[in-house]
Amino acid sequence: MTTRFICSTGRLLAATALSLGTLAGASPALAQAAADGAESPDGGLAEIIVTANRREENLQDVPVSAATLSADAVQSILSAGGEVTALSGHVPGLFIESSNGRAAPRFYIRGLGNTDFDLAASQPVSVVMDDVVLENVTLKAFPIFDIDRVEVLRGPQGTLFGRNTPAGIVKIDTVRPSDEATAQGALSFGSFNTFSGEAAATVPLAPGQVSLRFSGMLQSRSDWIDNGFTGEKNTIGGYDDRAGRVQVLVTPSVDFSILGTVQFRNFTGTSTPFRANILGPGNNDLNANYDRDTVFYDAGGGNVARYKSRIASIHSDYDFGGATLTSITAWARSTGRSRGDIDGGNLVTGPGFIPFPSDTQDSIRLDQFTQEVRLASEPGGPFTWQVGGFYFNSDFDVTTVGFNFPPPVTVRHDNESWALFGQGTFNLGERAKITAGLRYTDDEKDFVVLSGAAPQPRHVQDDRLSWDLSAFFDVTDDASVYAKVASGFRAPTIQGRDVAFFAPPSIATSEKIMSYEAGFKSEFGGRTARINGAVFYYTITDPQFSAVGGAGNLVQLVNADKGRGYGFELDTAFQPTSALTLTAGLSYNNTRIQDPNLLVGTCAQCTVTDPTVVIGTNTRARVDGNPFPNAPKWIADFTARYGVPMGNGGELFAYTDWTYQGATNFFLYESLEFNADNQWEGGLRIGYARLDGDWEIAAFVRNITNADNVKGGIDFNNNTAFVNDPRVFGVSGRLRY
Repeated sequence: MTTRFICSTGRLLAATALSLGTLAGASPALAQAAADGAESPDGGLAEIIVTANRREENLQDVPVSAATLSADAVQSILSAGGEVTALSGHVPGLFIESSNGRAAPRFYIRGLGNTDFDLAASQPVSVVMDDVVLENVTLKAFPIFDIDRVEVLRGPQGTLFGRNTPAGIVKIDTVRPSDEATAQGALSFGSFNTFSGEAAATVPLAPGQVSLRFSGMLQSRSDWIDNGFTGEKNTIGGYDDRAGRVQVLVTPSVDFSILGTVQFRNFTGTSTPFRANILGPGNNDLNANYDRDTVFYDAGGGNVARYKSRIASIHSDYDFGGATLTSITAWARSTGRSRGDIDGGNLVTGPGFIPFPSDTQDSIRLDQFTQEVRLASEPGGPFTWQVGGFYFNSDFDVTTVGFNFPPPVTVRHDNESWALFGQGTFNLGERAKITAGLRYTDDEKDFVVLSGAAPQPRHVQDDRLSWDLSAFFDVTDDASVYAKVASGFRAPTIQGRDVAFFAPPSIATSEKIMSYEAGFKSEFGGRTARINGAVFYYTITDPQFSAVGGAGNLVQLVNADKGRGYGFELDTAFQPTSALTLTAGLSYNNTRIQDPNLLVGTCAQCTVTDPTVVIGTNTRARVDGNPFPNAPKWIADFTARYGVPMGNGGELFAYTDWTYQGATNFFLYESLEFNADNQWEGGLRIGYARLDGDWEIAAFVRNITNADNVKGGIDFNNNTAFVNDPRVFGVSGRLRY
């Protein structure tokens, strides 16, 4: 592993040096991990730009609850080889977890998400990269590198972003080519042979007309978890994750531009290590014989995961003078497989021991095509508007293998959707504006079993209107208030994985949301302080849930009758002195399932606290009144950076970031075992940086307290859970040319 590690590093350095002659990195602002805390060149907090309305605007002028993470923030958080789930909690209201390792993350905003681990699962949070929807969970895992920012838009975004956005949007914007030749890079080395490297360069071929940008990343870690069943040391937990991007910006005239992008990802590693029998029984404490460095896998195939992604897009803009026509055409492909052993814990102790190999494998081959066309007026003036259309098509095959059970089963999912939308903003004088939007969407899905079982075809279809209406008022030059009402929906969906285990596919009808939100935005003290806040209340009709596990060890879609949620978000940033920058965020989410007739299967070995009924030989729990699964009531984040100028063009700095996750219930039913207590996790970075941003060196640590935090459970009758990454120490360097 060490040899491969050194060679990989050398390749990255050589490629960068060959094209640029030097590496590069971020400015010293990189340690100021939140965009909210970035410093303006003229002092004070910098303006935050968002594209919530599909055009660049100051966050303080947009009637939406939103927060951003800067490129420097993300790079710092991911310095120990982290991936997108590491961003969880760094924005109020945002929770991300995965039982599929680095392959298929699950996103939650304001308590809304989907706990289903199936590769075909739909989610109410949409991930959009460079205006391209990444619909499937394996595409949502695409590595984040060479970015401008990550925006989190909270609440329904159906008018401009379409279906499957009732919870919100995670929007990622990468760095575009420019007329300036630049080069930059970053390297970090840490515990467990963890390596993380990024490099990027912009090469203007014809200034003002043609420019290229190349960027790439490599993250790797050696296996560090022992297999207690076989006695093998360091057999699980490692990965090798590589991605690259090539962009070509062509500007034939000042009115016309075309941006072509091709990007890829190759990932090889291990799936999430499941740790059976580490909880309870009768409590959610980690058992005394739990060992983070050991699992017991009796499956012969290991816990391997291998995925490849390819994404290509063409983004063109033509300015007619008074209006701009935008076209975004994109194609994506994802292929791969992941295998997991669900009894990977204490060998024969605890409840639910499975006396034979119980590993399964899912594989996917997916193609996705999207086309969006928008015509938007120029900003400014008494009335601004945009209209457009959107088309989406995906087809993919998923093969499930239960190595000691039935033969492999392959199912096909086809999804086609189209939409028309429009939005307008009326400026009522200099201080007030009203925005309204409407979108019509038609969505249909087809499902069929291709092999291994009877065909069992299924078809679902729905068409919906989504709309929003907001009012925004500047109380003063530095403070504003807004109110917003919005509707949205998650399209009907089909769950077919259970066909591999002799159960029929399950169907959920559309999930409809109505959201009410009011908020304020403020800056004061010469922009040395920023405080933004929002309160919200939403109701959901036919919320979609996944009943995961239970005595039948199945994953079934269900619609509850209704659901509701309410809470608030608070985003703050302070710069009391030029040397000190502080940020803090807090969110509260109170969610509730409202369906007195909804019964779900339970774990036979855990202590269920809900009322139960016995139907045949199965026990079912009444979940009416329970919180949504994986919906922390409280999420908080805090960062602090202090810099000391050294008088030689550089500074010593210290930066720390912390996240807090409140009590969280993992499943639809409540039990003493399957929930997480309040959790903290933090990082620290100490280093020296040039004030001109030319270079930086630092030492860092992630999960500084080495906390063992349970991040989720697997309800397969053996009290299985998975935990966060261990503490990682390391050093890093960044350069810029």
